[in-house]
Amino acid sequence: MRPLLRPPIERITEYTLEHRECRIKLNQNENPFDLPDEVRNEVLSRVAAVHWSRYPEFVPRRQMEKIAEFTGWTADGVLLGNGSNDLLQLLFTCALDAGRGVVISQPTFTLYKLLAEAVGAPVCEVPMTRSFTVDTGAVIAAANERGAAMLVLCSPNNPTGGQIPLADLEGILRATGALVVVDEAYVQFAGPSAVTLLARNERLVVLQTFSKAMGAAGLRFGYALLSPHLARQLAKVKLPYSVNIFTLIAAEVFVERWDTLKSWIGVLVAERGRVFSALGAMDGVRPYASDANFLLFETLRKTPAEVFSALLSRGILIRDVSRYPMLERGLRVSIGTPAENDEFIDALREVV
Repeated sequence: MRPLLRPPIERITEYTLEHRECRIKLNQNENPFDLPDEVRNEVLSRVAAVHWSRYPEFVPRRQMEKIAEFTGWTADGVLLGNGSNDLLQLLFTCALDAGRGVVISQPTFTLYKLLAEAVGAPVCEVPMTRSFTVDTGAVIAAANERGAAMLVLCSPNNPTGGQIPLADLEGILRATGALVVVDEAYVQFAGPSAVTLLARNERLVVLQTFSKAMGAAGLRFGYALLSPHLARQLAKVKLPYSVNIFTLIAAEVFVERWDTLKSWIGVLVAERGRVFSALGAMDGVRPYASDANFLLFETLRKTPAEVFSALLSRGILIRDVSRYPMLERGLRVSIGTPAENDEFIDALREVV
């Protein structure tokens, strides 16, 4: 009997995360600060004023223009999605197939490999350096040797935290012919964005999201910044109305109130430095510097599973990333509130 689904679907390992109720949740790189009441109330007021029985605008031009103004790009080169993962799937579906492969730098966000495998595309995984920086030369060589159609870089990278220098990214664009996708989910915690390279690189796509710095993971809003020509081509097969009216209105309010919301970024960056220093002072722990709102660290005496379980028993949930390539001793912790970080630091000292 013919299989109901294409064979690659049965072979891939699903992207999953076990739900755990925990007193301190530091496992998904979320913003620990909730929205100010004034912002929340403004969103609710605007949502209450529109007809819920009607579809959103087919082309949500007003929100596209807001994002263009927010990022310094052109509205004709903006695509909006139900989270940036929605747009990743669009890109993988349109750019890849069995004869058109992708290069990724490992360890990185596991969804990239899954999406490529789902469309039957060859995946070339290039190891990072031992200090977890992108091996630019090896990435270029792999892309050219395999004739890769696409190259995906997460910057800052999840789960390692480092940001690829813009000069290295420009080098990759010059030396390859691939579509280069840069996933900047954490860029607000880091240095300059690759958006500054868009005007002179039509093969560049930059993805950003409101799930991290904006504190809106539950609303699912992301966007792609790319050349207007490429945006028009992708829009042909993008699902219509994939972003609901609630999220579109909320995104508009968040951009307008960014001066209010961005104040928590400084707090999280300062806390990131404090937690990094505390981990570095612990015996049996090796932390890695991060440009994101999380830290990767290795546990040198106990296994990651032992440390994870010991913290969980104390009501603190972090992420065991020891199954990622090169991270056999790896754990990842999101930066929480100062009080949450204090409890994590004290608990980790006890268990390592």
